[in-house]
Amino acid sequence: MRSRAGLMAAMIALVGAAGAPSAAGRPVTAPGTIGAVPVVTGLNFPAAFTFAPDGRIFYGERLTGKIRIYDPSNGSNTLFFTISHLSTDGEQGLLGLALHPRYPARPLVYAYATRGIQGSLKDQIIAVRDAGGTGSNPKVVWSSDTTAGTYHDGGRILFGRDRRLYAIQGEAHDSSNAQDLSNDAGKILRMTDSGGIPPDNPIPGSRIWVYGIRNSFGFNFDPLTGNLWETENGPECNDELNSITKGANYGWGPSETCSTPPPPPQNTNQDGPAPVLPQVWFTPTIAPVGMAFCIGCGITGSEGDFFFGAYNTSDIWQVTLSADRTTITGEVVVYAHSNPPLSMERGPDSGVYFSDISGIWKLVQS
Repeated sequence: MRSRAGLMAAMIALVGAAGAPSAAGRPVTAPGTIGAVPVVTGLNFPAAFTFAPDGRIFYGERLTGKIRIYDPSNGSNTLFFTISHLSTDGEQGLLGLALHPRYPARPLVYAYATRGIQGSLKDQIIAVRDAGGTGSNPKVVWSSDTTAGTYHDGGRILFGRDRRLYAIQGEAHDSSNAQDLSNDAGKILRMTDSGGIPPDNPIPGSRIWVYGIRNSFGFNFDPLTGNLWETENGPECNDELNSITKGANYGWGPSETCSTPPPPPQNTNQDGPAPVLPQVWFTPTIAPVGMAFCIGCGITGSEGDFFFGAYNTSDIWQVTLSADRTTITGEVVVYAHSNPPLSMERGPDSGVYFSDISGIWKLVQS
């Protein structure tokens, strides 16, 4: 189902794996104007990827811990670095990648991974120095202060235009963590490039940027405004699209339920002070993943919109924003892929790219 926060519209059904929710119970699908072309295939579960300014693609193999570099200019695919002590149970593994905002002047590659450290499972961010295409001198810049969950580990990392590193850690399959401000689980975090706490964070002495988060595989900054948007996975109801505001509480916590009352989406977003509700939510769930904005992507009718993937249905969705870019005004399935999407990025050519279980693809006008 798909509804908008504040409107309390009637719940609507998801029809079939190829369909998207609609008020009439029929698939809402845009005309067949968007397709995808392969950039590289034959990969091993590239759950995260990112672009260097020169167009090379750094991608991470979730189940092996290998970070590899694919160069579209010559087709080379080389090993950069392997994250050691990797744990891959459930949703764990090598889950996120980002380059330092001053790369290659600051040749640092950041990886988010679940690792077994001294007998304990931790979600960690590791900075690896790029020594001419080979990784060296790994340094842990952040380590979870809770035991990593078999599920709900988050993993998306990204630098903002403020050159701060943003990361999302899931609540480790414990909803109470999301409302506990003494730990980082169930939060979007903001830190310096060395893992330090910025002085302008909303909670003094804490990396927490927002809280009340369940689990997420996607967020991104609007290149036109700098606003942060997030896709979030619900339980058996209420997958979400959220506008992220500094210091806000997004309401996930131990009172969560898919039952009513209260009505959705309050039923999964009712804990803590002044919960911020999602702008759009989906039941049955679609498992939203990734997010990338079309700013000069060259796809007709998409300029200024963002795209995200749906793991459960293998669809790519397009989302339209209001003129002031603060409110979602429409969302529609625009492409049905052959495999579940995993991650999504905007390339140096302004194109929109996504990965699936065995490759990296580019959205194109069909």
